[in-house]
Amino acid sequence: MNITFIGGGNMATALIGGMLSEGFTPQQISVVEINADNRTKLEKEFSIKTFTEVSAGIADSQIIVLAVKPQQFREICQQLAPIIHDRLLISIAAGIRATDLARWCKTDAIVRVMPNTPALIRSGMSGMYALPPVSKEQRDQAQKILAAVGETIWLQDEEKLDALTAISGSGPAYVFYMIEALQRAALEMGFNAEESRRLAQSTFLGASKLAVASDEDVSVLRSRVTSKNGTTERALLSLDANRVATYIAEAAQAAQARSREMGEELSKG
Repeated sequence: MNITFIGGGNMATALIGGMLSEGFTPQQISVVEINADNRTKLEKEFSIKTFTEVSAGIADSQIIVLAVKPQQFREICQQLAPIIHDRLLISIAAGIRATDLARWCKTDAIVRVMPNTPALIRSGMSGMYALPPVSKEQRDQAQKILAAVGETIWLQDEEKLDALTAISGSGPAYVFYMIEALQRAALEMGFNAEESRRLAQSTFLGASKLAVASDEDVSVLRSRVTSKNGTTERALLSLDANRVATYIAEAAQAAQARSREMGEELSKG
């Protein structure tokens, strides 16, 4: 299968790098990108073809990956509608619903994907949803592309993509926020900037690896670190008193609400 990316930004670059490492060839991949510097970078890094025009870029491809900003989708779909035919369309934009894409692009062969930024190091988590007319073969093709940069999960209900956006899509920012907070605490306790960075990042990395490697729930892992009347218990009591867990849940709900709003806003007009 030949794949054309429309848009050559960070997520497209991550997917291309992952696909090439998983056995795709440069001859199978092309990019439509209006920025000349980005085209040169992609050609040099991956030895792939790049184009400035959509029609030329998709001429030999069976799969199109929309990797532009959500606000550009309607314009791109206007160019695709007369020429997309039976090609599979994969969208990696937040908010834009598959039904709206189908309406704009005049096709039902659409898989909507919500990846996240750890895809840049092939440790991503992508939620995927396919419109009913998408064939099993096309689902498998989409799966192969996204699996090149991490784990995937298929959803039966497109509305769940708003929730997934709030958890795994926006989730890395929550983790970075907490790492920043722990670094700041270390600085205030007298560690220098480099020591604070290493302490905070290594702690999050190690704890995450332990959680992934263990068959036990994270609540069990947490309890094992928490001795009665010990330092960890005192810290956790402070977190509970300040309703940190509640605020994290409320933050995720706010992100979910915004994802729904974006869908509404982008579908209008």
